[in-house]
Amino acid sequence: MSKSGSGEGDSPSQLIDARIAELGDWRGEMLGRLRGLIKEADPEIVEEWKWRGVPAWSHDGLICTGETYKNVVKTTFAHGAALSDPAGLFNSSLDGNTRRAIDFREGEKIDEEALKSLVRAAVSLNRSKARR
Repeated sequence: MSKSGSGEGDSPSQLIDARIAELGDWRGEMLGRLRGLIKEADPEIVEEWKWRGVPAWSHDGLICTGETYKNVVKTTFAHGAALSDPAGLFNSSLDGNTRRAIDFREGEKIDEEALKSLVRAAVSLNRSKARR
């Protein structure tokens, strides 16, 4: 991320806006669309800026991140291994005991309802852990 988008005092939402604009290609469009779907799934979700430049969304704990690479936009669910994925969205980081990820490539269609269901399931999982 360029210096212009990383000023101190910028909110996480502003930093995510700047990242989307800075990408300026299909990755920015994809990250923006994923962000919108995550917020539709849980209007109370909190946007965060982690690890020096990774958009993240939390509700009673980390839900997922939105990482951008040259050929993919990766949405990593912090506790994805504990989530049911009947639509088979998870296609990356499948070997670990905790995280699961979805790699989105240029031109791929998003199964919007399935993604929102995963976000809601992750929120429910975090809520159940928070109550203990």
